[in-house]
Amino acid sequence: MTDDAYLVLLDGTDTSLGVPLAAVGEPACLETPAVRAWLDAQGVAATSPQLYVVPPEETAAIPEDAQRLPVPLSAEELSRVRHETAAPPVARLEEELLAYRSCADGRDALLARALAAGVPAHRIAELTGEDLAVIKSAVH
Repeated sequence: MTDDAYLVLLDGTDTSLGVPLAAVGEPACLETPAVRAWLDAQGVAATSPQLYVVPPEETAAIPEDAQRLPVPLSAEELSRVRHETAAPPVARLEEELLAYRSCADGRDALLARALAAGVPAHRIAELTGEDLAVIKSAVH
C-alpha cells in the first residue's frame, strides 16, 4: 500500500475500483503542472468518464497496464474519495459520524464556558448527557 492516491485511466472493465474523478469534485492537484502534463500526455480531460481516483488502500488492485499517476490529496479530498467508494450503508454511517464530529467539536470549550458562566455542573450533565466527572474536568 502507498500513501498516495492515484489518478487512473480505466477502460470501464473494472469500475468497482476507485471513484470517477467527477464524483469528488476538483482536487487541488488538478492545478499542478505534473497532473496537467499527465492528462495532456494521456489525451484526456479532467472530466473524462475514464478518469478515476483511487484511494491509497486500493492502489494494489490497479491493473498493471493501467495508466496511473500518484497524486497528493488533502485530508478533506481523501475523505470525499473514501466516502464515495464506501458501500451505501457505510457511507450513511460515515455521514452520521461527521455530523457527530461537528456537534462534538469545541465540546470542552463549551463546557468550560458554561461552568464559568455559573451553570451548575449537575445541570450541564443533565442537559448534555455527559458524565459529571467529564464536566468537572473541563475547567482544568
